Amino acid sequence: MLLCLLPGAHSSLEMTMIAECEDASAGGRKSAVGSQDNCIISDFLSVNIVIFLIYIFAFALLIRAMGNTNSAVQQCLTSAVGGDTSLVAFQSNPLFQIIDVKPYNLDIPVNPAAVTYPKTPDHVSGIVRCAADAQLKVQAKSGGHSYGNYGLGGTDNAVVIDMKNFNQFSMDNTTWTATIGSGTLLGDVTTNLHDAGGRAMAHGTCPEVGIGGHATIGGLGPTSRMYGSALDHVMEVEVVLANGTVTRVSQSQNPDLLFALKGAGAGFGVITEFIVRTEPEPGEMVQYSYTFSFGSFSSLTQLYMDWQSFVSDPKLSRKVAGELVLMELGIIISGTYFGPKSEFNALKLEEKFPNSTKSSVVVFDDWLGMASHWAEDVALELGGGIPAPFYSKSLAFTNETLLSSSTVGELFNYLDTADKGTLLWFAIFDLEGGAVGDIASDTTAYAHRDALLFLQTYAIDIGKVSNTTRAFLDDMNDVLTKAMPKVSANGAYPGYVDPALPNGQEAYWGSNLPKLEKIKKAVDPNDVFHNPQSVRPAS
Repeated sequence: MLLCLLPGAHSSLEMTMIAECEDASAGGRKSAVGSQDNCIISDFLSVNIVIFLIYIFAFALLIRAMGNTNSAVQQCLTSAVGGDTSLVAFQSNPLFQIIDVKPYNLDIPVNPAAVTYPKTPDHVSGIVRCAADAQLKVQAKSGGHSYGNYGLGGTDNAVVIDMKNFNQFSMDNTTWTATIGSGTLLGDVTTNLHDAGGRAMAHGTCPEVGIGGHATIGGLGPTSRMYGSALDHVMEVEVVLANGTVTRVSQSQNPDLLFALKGAGAGFGVITEFIVRTEPEPGEMVQYSYTFSFGSFSSLTQLYMDWQSFVSDPKLSRKVAGELVLMELGIIISGTYFGPKSEFNALKLEEKFPNSTKSSVVVFDDWLGMASHWAEDVALELGGGIPAPFYSKSLAFTNETLLSSSTVGELFNYLDTADKGTLLWFAIFDLEGGAVGDIASDTTAYAHRDALLFLQTYAIDIGKVSNTTRAFLDDMNDVLTKAMPKVSANGAYPGYVDPALPNGQEAYWGSNLPKLEKIKKAVDPNDVFHNPQSVRPAS
């Protein structure tokens, strides 16, 4: 449920919540979309009521005195969308925050100068020109799930270009390449590809995340170990540049700009459409989940080490997707095997992870059913997409910087004793590697090709995130980086933006940053496309 707050996450917690309500007997087969037991409602309704109340309380705190966007800017933006006043909204509207801004992280208030809703690339071009002439920053918003509200600018007085009207789709049935509008949500991407010939592409599991941000920052999901990331599927884009020019970008046309857009897109332009390669849908799949409830984290140090040993095996099949989730109620090991149950059984996971308090193994032979099970089931419908005040951190681990047993013991002891300030917290180790690592780190702006695991820590609070909760996550990171200093050099996943990260650009793009800064200087020297952690022009 809550993992739909994560734009690149695998959402296995949603899987597990649902799976725990299903028959845990081996061989149970599910294929229909939405075929879950109703027991999940009683199990998690109380959590979602809390989240809903947090949303109402925090949103009330967010609404504040509005400014007034310059009248000349208003006139210019209105003219840019053909004079259609329904396609532009300003601060003077008393419902501006609720109807148009709709911040995702309620702990970070932002007040844009305007929110625009273009329908054509020419509209986008005109909006960018207006903003640049007025020396206002510009950010595109697709699904609007940035942890730092970067799709809204991340700070006040940006011009937001909401891409929701760019939801076009077509499939070339000779090359199996798809054209996808940048405002299309991932749930629609999945359905459209399925309906166009049983096709798929790698991406995250949260249906409300937009492809525009997802495929320009990373785009990791359960099939990434087989197929690569979402941005690895991108072959060509149409993009509006800082001077208002509408252009096509591919490996043969503006390759440097394609390099930048595939991993650092927010700082380089507004993409209006993607052309992507696609894959055949997977056939039979197995969803697995093992839950461990206990009296202390410290007692399960060996469980983590056993899981890490399993996922770091260089012979591990790329058909295996998985994650380990630490939460207030225990540890969950879950994931998907993309293959028949006989192959899954050969992994002998129940022997590797014995003594679980709950387990579930469910076979799927329907791709849409699998996608629904990941993210769009009852748990999500009860409120997984509701904005909330939250705080998050992330770390990357390579094969050379995996956690030692002593470090895991130190981490788990910290979790047993720390004042967390909230019960709604998670620490999620996502398995990566596979096909993502087949591409050299300097091929795209996305640089984390050697990451085997991403750790994301995440906490929700009531109203403003408390200093106690912030310190809990900060100190959790410190436990790991102090014990293993080389972990800090691995950087952080740019899809989990951390506004508190002091060296964000270096952490997100690593050794690719100097090249990105040079490209930025060439195509956007005045830094029109800007958020607090986007790439800056070279000096």
